[in-house]
Amino acid sequence: FSAVADLTTDDLVVALICGGGSALLPAPPEGLTLEDEQALNQALLTSGAPISAMNAIRKQVSRVKGGRLAQAALPARVVSLIVSDVPGDDPAQVASGPTVADATNRKTALDMVELYGVELSDPIASFLQNAPEDAPFEAIGTVRIVASASISLKAAASLAHEHDISAVILSDTIEGEARDIGMMHAAITREVCLRNRPFQRPVVILSGGETTVTIGSKSGGKGGRNSEFLLSFAGGIEGHSITALAADTDGIDGSEDNAGAFANGESWQRMRKAGLDPANQLANHDAWTAFNAVGDLFVPGPTGTNVNDFRAILIR
Repeated sequence: FSAVADLTTDDLVVALICGGGSALLPAPPEGLTLEDEQALNQALLTSGAPISAMNAIRKQVSRVKGGRLAQAALPARVVSLIVSDVPGDDPAQVASGPTVADATNRKTALDMVELYGVELSDPIASFLQNAPEDAPFEAIGTVRIVASASISLKAAASLAHEHDISAVILSDTIEGEARDIGMMHAAITREVCLRNRPFQRPVVILSGGETTVTIGSKSGGKGGRNSEFLLSFAGGIEGHSITALAADTDGIDGSEDNAGAFANGESWQRMRKAGLDPANQLANHDAWTAFNAVGDLFVPGPTGTNVNDFRAILIR
């Protein structure tokens, strides 16, 4: 906190905040270590909890998150320019809100732990249960969202219109298990293909948000939430004239170097010809292997920004 120590009302703090800030600003409270925070983060990532629940827990084991950085900078003026990677663009959720306080507390965190079955280490569990609650405070300042999933989807729709293709934005706040969201998107696209409703062909369907993948202890697959979404989606569109892209806008989807993948109505058939059972790959959270086998990984490299998941489905 030395950078914001001893500031006055004449000082201005400009905070540039984006996804990944939770990992880059670790500051465990007294009694906890960096290793404790790392173990907590790993438990959260495998729990299937949505980002709002993860952040409710993270904020309670940090001296920075949950508006505490802005509190430390008082009485200076704080201006936060935020690239949002969270559904709904709540600034208190981006990077766990280092400059924006919210109403979550220790009880909120413990409720989320119980609800999603998060396996806590003994030090973290003891801290959440026994450490004194922080006094309520407000982190006051100026907050601006300068980039978001909504903006990215609007840009994609504009590009589609330039090529005389109708575009529909389903939502930029979709959350849930990746494979379930994939099946939901497949059901919508089949309806368009078979009955020309609720949208008329040709059309590109766009959506964003942040899905999750609940990984069992024995899973050894490769991939991430976008490739898992797409593998599930591809199974639901077999035989249809549909082409889709699902990718993480930061350029990295999960454990490998791809941002996501491409799929069409022939993807599962081609995977079978490559000697794989796509249903089994999906069950083992091994979507990367499935798409790699048919040459359909999307590998743009790191993009330098992150506005969450991006999905585009073209129906002709």
